[in-house]
Amino acid sequence: MNSKKILLKNGRIIDESGNVHEVSDMLISDGKIEKISSFIQKDFSDYETVDCSNLYITPGLVNLHTHSPMSIMKGIAEDISIDRWFNEKIFPYESKLEAEDVYWGAMLASLEMIDCGVTAFADHYFNQESVFKAVLDSGIRADIAPTIFGLADDYREQLTRAEEFVEKYKNTNSRIHLRLGPHAPYTCPGEILTEIINSAKKLGVGIHLHVSETLDQVQDSIKLTGKTPMQVLYESGGFDVDVIIAHGLWTTSDDLKYINENAYFSFCPKTYLKLSMGNGNIYELKDNLNYTFGTDGAASSNTLNPLEQARIFALNGKNATSDAENFTTAEIWKGLMNGHSALKFNTGRIKEGCEADLVFWNLNKVNTFPVYDPLTSIIYSSNPENIVHTMVQGEFLKFDGKLVKDTEAVLKNVQRVKDRILVRGTGKSKVNYN
Repeated sequence: MNSKKILLKNGRIIDESGNVHEVSDMLISDGKIEKISSFIQKDFSDYETVDCSNLYITPGLVNLHTHSPMSIMKGIAEDISIDRWFNEKIFPYESKLEAEDVYWGAMLASLEMIDCGVTAFADHYFNQESVFKAVLDSGIRADIAPTIFGLADDYREQLTRAEEFVEKYKNTNSRIHLRLGPHAPYTCPGEILTEIINSAKKLGVGIHLHVSETLDQVQDSIKLTGKTPMQVLYESGGFDVDVIIAHGLWTTSDDLKYINENAYFSFCPKTYLKLSMGNGNIYELKDNLNYTFGTDGAASSNTLNPLEQARIFALNGKNATSDAENFTTAEIWKGLMNGHSALKFNTGRIKEGCEADLVFWNLNKVNTFPVYDPLTSIIYSSNPENIVHTMVQGEFLKFDGKLVKDTEAVLKNVQRVKDRILVRGTGKSKVNYN
């Protein structure tokens, strides 16, 4: 826990509902918001004072689905179909990744997310002890799920390692939550998915998995089992625990009867566009789904900015439904803030007693000026250069427009690891994508 005391002066708060408040002062102590007032005039000489004049302060952004170590493979598989992307590039390269590769990939991803105003992310990958260490070192907040491939030859070892990881690290750091990460119903078929979910129940954690990513997955599932992937998840007990559903792009209207309040959907529309996965049904079903946004891995989306994903979702949604009055800025902001509810940290609200995970925006720049509605300026016009500070648990991880961590050291190590990945080449995949 960060014990630093900070006095934020003259900021304009935009809350989780998109309401813009009058100029306020804010006290940060022990990583939490201690006090908010229109003017704090007592002697706080022991507090570091930060002038927030002309800045808007919002809750941090959440990236609810990513594979952070895949930043190490950004740009390695371009302009190919999704099946070739997995089977010819990603899975074969991943088969030879080592713990150090995963660590530096996760560090690179963490820094990029901090730069974009992300204060928490949900990760789904293997070798999660390396990701855990990167989260500790970078200062960001995370929900970590070790990936489990049920069809892999070493499935039993994967499950055991994941269980041991959760048992070892659960509740050891207030910035990190854990859960299990079965890859998907089609790679964890039959009783395997049920077994993983039962393990999550025993451990007292949730799950994070890919469901109904493509139309082919849904059609193949119906052919093989007579059920959609969402129904398979339901009958396996997946909605008995907190569940992050990555994508759900081809969720059907009939699937809605299986989905409950434990489920949070993470939409990653940039990936869907890039890999030509179609519009699916999410634009029509969104009002029936508890959704927020993720970025997927940087190997498919190339960037780790959930605000960019939200913007694409809104624009593509207006076009796909031929309804320009839908997908309002208020709705999109609510979707962005919904990530906090999914992760169940005491974040996402700028209220006394809440964790101080905050983003500070300067909208007095050419790309966002003039400002008629700050929420519109943020959602449709801003970029990471508009973010002056990013704070997690009362600590500035980006300050005055610059990342606090030693970025050059990270880039140097990433270059070294990247060269090694190319030399090692590809190996045998654990599973096949279909």
